[in-house]
Amino acid sequence: MEGTQIGGVIGGNPASGERAMDDKARNRRLKLLAACEGYTALGMYQHALESLGKITCDDGAVFDVNIRRGEVLRQLERHDEALVAFHRAFDDNPDDVDLLMAMAWCYKRTNQLPRAITSMEQAYRIAPKQPVILYNLSCYWSLAGNKMQSLSWLGRALRMDKGLRRLIDDESDFDPLRHDPDFQMILGAIDQKKG
Repeated sequence: MEGTQIGGVIGGNPASGERAMDDKARNRRLKLLAACEGYTALGMYQHALESLGKITCDDGAVFDVNIRRGEVLRQLERHDEALVAFHRAFDDNPDDVDLLMAMAWCYKRTNQLPRAITSMEQAYRIAPKQPVILYNLSCYWSLAGNKMQSLSWLGRALRMDKGLRRLIDDESDFDPLRHDPDFQMILGAIDQKKG
């Protein structure tokens, strides 16, 4: 029986041949994902996209490929295309906070502020103790012209992480509130506690 082909595999154990193919595909996928990350870190975004294009998404890499593709496209400021990739990733893992934040970033930059807020609210429901989520909600509500929501989220974010205060002066999202007395009062209270 030695050398007999059974189920497309030489020998008598088709499962071992399938495992070898799975291992080979997984190793190839991991190498291409690592190459994508390396190219992205170097700002070589087209090469990163090419690496991702070599991965077949039927080998368990759908989420990994799509979130990375979305991130590369986001870096290229191709926000609409990034959202397509992010939505595909979302279909596989709707509870990934980093994904939701990346989607919100792109929604904001494609003039879809209500969807940006919705994405951040979903991220908040998953990770309510991450101050950056509350901070971003404050930013987006400021842009939406909702002072009460913005200040509420900002106050909570700053209570969780006073270090966020250093971002506010350069944050253009707060320009609509910059001279508002209530906004100034929140900042003054944080500045007094620091001093």
